[in-house]
Amino acid sequence: MVQTPIPPQILYPDSDGKPMAENTLQYRWIVRLVSNLKHCFQDQRVFVAGDLLWYPVPVDRPPAPCQAPDAMVVFGRPDGDRGSYQQWEEENIPPQVVFEILSPSNSIGEMAGKQRFYEQYGVLETFFYDPDSQDFWGFQRETAQDPFTLITPLHLPWTSPLLGVRFELSPDGLALYHPDGELFKEPGALFVERDQAQRERDRAQRERDQAQEERDRAFAKLRELGIDPTTL
Repeated sequence: MVQTPIPPQILYPDSDGKPMAENTLQYRWIVRLVSNLKHCFQDQRVFVAGDLLWYPVPVDRPPAPCQAPDAMVVFGRPDGDRGSYQQWEEENIPPQVVFEILSPSNSIGEMAGKQRFYEQYGVLETFFYDPDSQDFWGFQRETAQDPFTLITPLHLPWTSPLLGVRFELSPDGLALYHPDGELFKEPGALFVERDQAQRERDRAQRERDQAQEERDRAFAKLRELGIDPTTL
């Protein structure tokens, strides 16, 4: 008996039915991570996503193994829209870096399961942070064949070999810094800086235009007097 193929949307749904975040603090952290990481790698061939289902291997029937990291970074894949990250459609490149921001309902067992999944399927750096308790830990390795090495607050400050991002613990909790030393900012702050930079460019352009108008008037006056300004 010939079996009817299972549609891809059944094998690899774009949603796991779970909310992106359980509270505003967790949500702000996720958005901050994704927006700053996108800013970090905006001109590079790097895919950054938040709360996107990652399917590492194809299957014949559900359920397919998957996770939806709160933030993930994939070097070697282009930016763009995706319903999910199906690794076999992405040159079989797994996310190299993932972040998990804990919520009150997350259990240690759940996080341990995520850690095993990430270790099994090729993640090189994975970080866990609870913004309520300010607990932080992570794991790092050089290749997918190596075992994970634990990163704890005792190792901080610490700079990610892949991201170039520096991790520190402050009285306010975990702080992340761009490779240029700038602190990870709220998305609104990034927009404010962008708008301020645009205003500075507009102001400079107005000054150049005004200087050109004054120069043109001066040259016109010289020509009225019978003087060729190009010979001066």
